[in-house]
Amino acid sequence: QVQLVESGGGLVQAGGSLRLSCAASGSTFSRYAMAWFRQAPGKEREFVAAISRSGGFSNYADSVKGRFTVSRNNAKNTVYLQMNSLKPEDTAVYYCAAGLVAGARVSEYEYDYWGQGTQVTVSS
Repeated sequence: QVQLVESGGGLVQAGGSLRLSCAASGSTFSRYAMAWFRQAPGKEREFVAAISRSGGFSNYADSVKGRFTVSRNNAKNTVYLQMNSLKPEDTAVYYCAAGLVAGARVSEYEYDYWGQGTQVTVSS
């Protein structure tokens, strides 16, 4: 089992940047593919980005391609989401998730462990 704690959210103006972190504990981090999802008020949770166990593969939602970058440091048991050129529509609670799967999966059903989320608010 793995425990996940997100940090780095906050309030930022449109066009700004934030870097989210997700620290994992309780199990061998490098066994898990990691992903970021987000949920805006009144909307369903949606996929943002995913990264494979080794970090060699990644996937992104079309809405964030070219603006967001997912990375991981297995020595620090941490996955990151660098968010640039933020837009008001990026406002949401961002969750990291871990799954014992190969590759960089986009479906939330592939991930068994979830953090509590961190709020990102982008003002116009």
